[in-house]
Amino acid sequence: MQDDYDLVIRGGTVVTATQTFRADVAIRGETIAAVGDGLRAPKEIDAGGLLVMPGGVDTHCHLDQVEPGMGYGAESFFSGSQSALRGGTTSAISFVAQFKGEPIREVLAETLRRGRRSIIDYSFHQIITDPSDEVIAEIPAIVASGIRSLKVFLTYDAARLDDRQYLKVLAAARREGAMTVVHCENYDAIGWLTEQLLAAGLTASKYHAWSRPKVVEREATYRAIALAELVDTPIQVFHVSCAEVAEEIARAKLRGLKVWGETCPQYFAISAADMARENFEGAKYMCSPAPRDVEDREGLWEMMRRGVLDVVSSDHSAFNFTGTFAKDMNGRDASFRDIPNGVPGVGTRMPLLFSEGVVNGNIDLPTFVALTATNPARLFGLEGRKGAIVPGADADIVLWDPAKTRTIRNADLHHAVDYTPYEGREVTGWPVVTLRRGEVVMRDDEVIGAEGSGAFLARGPYAIATPTGHLANGFDASTATLART
Repeated sequence: MQDDYDLVIRGGTVVTATQTFRADVAIRGETIAAVGDGLRAPKEIDAGGLLVMPGGVDTHCHLDQVEPGMGYGAESFFSGSQSALRGGTTSAISFVAQFKGEPIREVLAETLRRGRRSIIDYSFHQIITDPSDEVIAEIPAIVASGIRSLKVFLTYDAARLDDRQYLKVLAAARREGAMTVVHCENYDAIGWLTEQLLAAGLTASKYHAWSRPKVVEREATYRAIALAELVDTPIQVFHVSCAEVAEEIARAKLRGLKVWGETCPQYFAISAADMARENFEGAKYMCSPAPRDVEDREGLWEMMRRGVLDVVSSDHSAFNFTGTFAKDMNGRDASFRDIPNGVPGVGTRMPLLFSEGVVNGNIDLPTFVALTATNPARLFGLEGRKGAIVPGADADIVLWDPAKTRTIRNADLHHAVDYTPYEGREVTGWPVVTLRRGEVVMRDDEVIGAEGSGAFLARGPYAIATPTGHLANGFDASTATLART
């Protein structure tokens, strides 16, 4: 029947995080109005033979992140969102930088200004690299503005926090009801291993993986969880590379802790062997944590099937392969220590997971939707708006051809980065239409959404980001100093 709907998607197979069924989807304005049979509207899209899924939610990507001195990387919000839409992603969470010794407010203002170029809807994590008292004092206003997650690094010279600093950020997050997201690798172990490798003359790209083996990631993950348990602050562990690390998260979940895990396509689509490619080509595959061996992939899939790892993000990194802000910025004879880390992937995240996961039988369709849309939205305060095909949610929908084969070519991705580590890889399954808040913004690989039409997603308080209330000896150390002042 017709019931003042603006648009109906007819005849497709709807996929949610729990089930797959034949239904029509009706849209009124920017939201989903109904899901059922026989729905009609003045405008209709025939989805026969297609999967009708929530638009992807990428909760870890670096789009136009401010560099020191208000500098720029390769990727703008405009270019990055074009690639995202072609790959089925309609919402993303990028980052507000913080530089040691500097306040946040000016970088935040510049980041928000850059975001206004976006076609996809967007939000941010606030990076904390220097939790001085002055910076901690800025956090309540940042969270109140709708940026309800704090990002910390346990490695990298320019960003890493020691344990006491990490505890200080966890305490601030607990007070404000914010999620903390953590890059887990042991800084001193990596530094020591790097020194030994370089002293032995082992400098090629492939030794990047040798400098940060699985145990380095696993130890830091255990420590990050233990300290979060001490403060009683919910955390998500970013870019888990293997099952051994995910097991630390599984044990934490069994103890009732609010700990979640994310992985990325680079950990099931490329391997450490790719970094051994000659003529500096191995640098294209360098990221941290490092890609593991092919034999590690099955364990990673099992952790996704079990729900221990419940988000797949892109960790899209805006380093070019060549140029001034690029992999070869220190020369093509640079040691692995001096080659920037990170790989692009905001436009290939969903196609790679569909092809490697669903088509190859590693995960089912509902798990695909859970990993790419529903769980990311739920974990970061977007549940009810994003990541689901239900009445009242934003009409962010991707129509997916499960049989369409594509060969990935960087020229077709339309991001600004000058390479993709997946060049020449054939995948099965690709989006043919993407809607963002009820508007068709991509059709047959052509982006027709306007620059700046994306909306900032302010995230309010939500249950997942609240503490459990379980504290050692019942003592809330996060507020003890405040109570005295």
